Amino acid sequence: MAHVLARAGLCLGATTIRRMLREPGSAPDDEPEITRRRRRVVARYPGHTWHVDLTTVPTRAGFWVPWFPFALPQRWPFCWWVAVAIDQVSRACVGFAVFSKAPTSRDVQLFLDRAIRAGHSTPKYLVSDKGKQFWCRGYKSWCKRRGIRPRYGRIGEPAGIAIVERFIRSMKSECTRIVLAPLTLAGMRHELGLYAGWYNKHRPHMAHGGKTPDDLVRGNLRRRKRFEPRSRLPRRSRDELVTRAPVRLAVSYVERRRHLPVITLERAA
Repeated sequence: MAHVLARAGLCLGATTIRRMLREPGSAPDDEPEITRRRRRVVARYPGHTWHVDLTTVPTRAGFWVPWFPFALPQRWPFCWWVAVAIDQVSRACVGFAVFSKAPTSRDVQLFLDRAIRAGHSTPKYLVSDKGKQFWCRGYKSWCKRRGIRPRYGRIGEPAGIAIVERFIRSMKSECTRIVLAPLTLAGMRHELGLYAGWYNKHRPHMAHGGKTPDDLVRGNLRRRKRFEPRSRLPRRSRDELVTRAPVRLAVSYVERRRHLPVITLERAA
């Protein structure tokens, strides 16, 4: 929350926000603190190392219920299979794909080819688990033809693919568990596309000190006017743009999805 408000221009400390949330009528902050894990592959610049993984997203038709037959088949219409690729340095979602059933290694290779063409760059390393789509001769040959070095997370070692697993957790808790997953392939791609765009452009990351992936990759950090509610706090520099006028919080939403907010500050009338 502090990072989101700071991007809009309102600088408040985390302790101040925590105290405000504890006041009567405020929702408690029960989000667990994220623990940084040790990285196994050192990425030196955006696009140097990608992490890729697969997950299932249940639809409104089933798979999330514990009784037969809806709990058994892991395919459409009970769930979608989603492949995601995350850049290690920027944490940007560089690509995703939706499948009606468990994808083959060839399907994953075609998805990665599309992500490489869309990003106009080829990673040096691809980090994944040892699923059958990645731990096979076809996938390793595909990596060799493109000059990519495949790397695999160790069995029982969560730090190996922690970055992409963290994105999948965010995607499910902030998107697919809030809205009913569509039953059409185009609808599912549209929902995930909206989330990926919002995630890259508007969602701040603690690992980057409140910057978004787009801020880090494209250098969108411009000097913004800072709203300061504390009257006695001095300026940090002479060139700093600070206003002490009353402000109000303006919240808009990406295509009216209330789970994808865009926060801005406006001068109060």
